[in-house]
Amino acid sequence: MSAEAVGRHMPAVVTLEDLAAMNAADPNGHRYETSPEGVLSVMPPPDSEHAMIASRLMAWLIIAGWPAEQVLQAAGLRVPGRDGVGGRIPDLTVWRKPPPRSVWSVAADVALVVEIVSPGSEAIDSVTKVREYAAAGIPRYWMVDRDSGQTVTLYRLSERGHYEEQARMPLSWLLQTAPGEHLD
Repeated sequence: MSAEAVGRHMPAVVTLEDLAAMNAADPNGHRYETSPEGVLSVMPPPDSEHAMIASRLMAWLIIAGWPAEQVLQAAGLRVPGRDGVGGRIPDLTVWRKPPPRSVWSVAADVALVVEIVSPGSEAIDSVTKVREYAAAGIPRYWMVDRDSGQTVTLYRLSERGHYEEQARMPLSWLLQTAPGEHLD
């Protein structure tokens, strides 16, 4: 379908219900997200390296004792903002308690969000989502770069409501520690 045809069929305002339908209908596995300001983002399907990083982190958390129903890949989050509510699909979320069954869950019980940077998502993962997740009150945000060391930057929400960098280390080093050293 051409961009012109898509434009004719797009609603003037994309709601979370529209996003859910777009995600469900995409035969190629793209992720559709929107900022609280209504900016639509289309993410390509994750490649095998991306999936491997997410799987390693998920296994690390579960083996360390975090309940499996509280460590989720690609779970939708409602992200509140001044201008409305957006919908983001982090690569990995860690919850204080199992979230209710929903396409778009409230971020109140999220302990950690992990984003794995993919080509083309650098700016949104390192600027936009940092701001949105902090505004949602999520206490921890980790960003995994896909450089040669798969560098993980660990951020913690400050009392001022902004993330502060706590550590930066290769993924292989992080996986040699206990998750409790990094999570409250």
